[in-house]
Amino acid sequence: MNVMKISMAAAAACLLATSAHALKTEDRTLKGNMQVEYTKVPGDVNTVAEMFTKGEVYGRIRSNMFLWDWDNEKLNSTKDHDAWGLGGSLIYKTGFFNGFGATLGFYGTVPLTAENTIGTTNIGKAGKDTYRTAADGSEEAIGVLAEGYLEYKAGKTDLKVGRQIIESTLLASNDTKMVPNTFEAAVVENKDVPDTKLRLGYITQQKLRDHQTFHSILAYQKRVENDDSAGHAGLTPAKIAAAGEDKDPEMIFVTAENKSIKNLKLNADYYNIDGFFSTLVLEANYKIALGSDWSLTPGVRYLRQMDDGAGAIGGAALAGNVTAASAKGYTDPTSVDASMWAARLVLANGPFSLMGGFSKVADDADIIAPWRGFPTGGYTRSMAQYNWMANTKTWMVQAKYDFNKAGLVPGLNVAADYADMNYDDAKMLAGSLKYSDRTIFHVDAIQTFKALPNTEFKLRFATVNADPLLKTPITDTTDYDSYNEYRFEINYMF
Repeated sequence: MNVMKISMAAAAACLLATSAHALKTEDRTLKGNMQVEYTKVPGDVNTVAEMFTKGEVYGRIRSNMFLWDWDNEKLNSTKDHDAWGLGGSLIYKTGFFNGFGATLGFYGTVPLTAENTIGTTNIGKAGKDTYRTAADGSEEAIGVLAEGYLEYKAGKTDLKVGRQIIESTLLASNDTKMVPNTFEAAVVENKDVPDTKLRLGYITQQKLRDHQTFHSILAYQKRVENDDSAGHAGLTPAKIAAAGEDKDPEMIFVTAENKSIKNLKLNADYYNIDGFFSTLVLEANYKIALGSDWSLTPGVRYLRQMDDGAGAIGGAALAGNVTAASAKGYTDPTSVDASMWAARLVLANGPFSLMGGFSKVADDADIIAPWRGFPTGGYTRSMAQYNWMANTKTWMVQAKYDFNKAGLVPGLNVAADYADMNYDDAKMLAGSLKYSDRTIFHVDAIQTFKALPNTEFKLRFATVNADPLLKTPITDTTDYDSYNEYRFEINYMF
């Protein structure tokens, strides 16, 4: 690891560990995962005119810097690089007249560093979401109306129609860069059942974080359709059309959350894309009081993916190169039937928490989830890692400490995790899996300062130690997947 880069990280960590208080503005809270929680929103008004005159504007300026240091660069594929984006957002929410209101959200980012290109290939990794990549590999600014929806409230029912953020197990804004992942959808939420929240949604399109326009929620095409890193490369527009299906399918989802039993939280999600597949996710977490403010919370998640045609079109692997004629390590190459289970234990006391998690994906098909919600999230997923391919086992240990809550360092909150991911050697050797066994150490430090109100600084560091990717025939045993990654983000809300 470069000594200068270590010094930069250490200096930044020292800077962030001096003094301050937690970031909370008068109308918003910025969560650790960068979700914005609105604590003060416009209320009911008496006229249509007051809907707008009594509306609220929420501003945000953000800077996001990335530094990527590969252990070994690969010719025409990877090289050390950096990225820096400067941008922000303006969100406008109207008041509610007879239950009706609206929200508009404009987001933008401008790349400030030199282009990271090899020919027409942009080699930017995590930092590519600070810009969008043009067809020639160049880096361009993003300016998009990512949110724009009408809303209707009646009692304990809330209906939103239009471009919006959706948060669930598999659907998420994942707004850790500059622009959130959003959806064109109709979503209704109801809380009439005691201790229960129900949602029903209908999604027509998605806009990934580094995209300028909305596109298919499923069809995979670089820079045009859903080219998320977790997308299924075999479900291309051409293959979907050849199978007689629509490249722009709709998704119907249902989520339920219940807390009617003390200390027990139950969640159930169901997602369906007709003609392709459906996914069921069940989860339970139970908090056990241990005394002296200590608690232990065991949790378990089960996911079942059910094929409805996607396997015949794109194959069992996310790599998209598994067909009936070439199994490449998959038992049934034309089915996306899959399952996964994950378990965790969370020990907590005041500002401290310690989590141990494990996940196992069945040796069937890879799990399809290109919507920025992660099947292993909260259990074994570390920053920028994908561990829901068939026959993958992962364990993780994560510790969090809120120095501000403990009264030790005002405004400082630190989280660190260590994960060990074991992928399927047979699939690597067959060329249907592009990930090798690896360990990851990742740490986040979040700091606010009393002298700089409404401002937050976030430093992130990860080091990945990966085995060389197994290939047949073996022509190169160099490890091209190990790296160090540095991120530094500043958020200012007004």
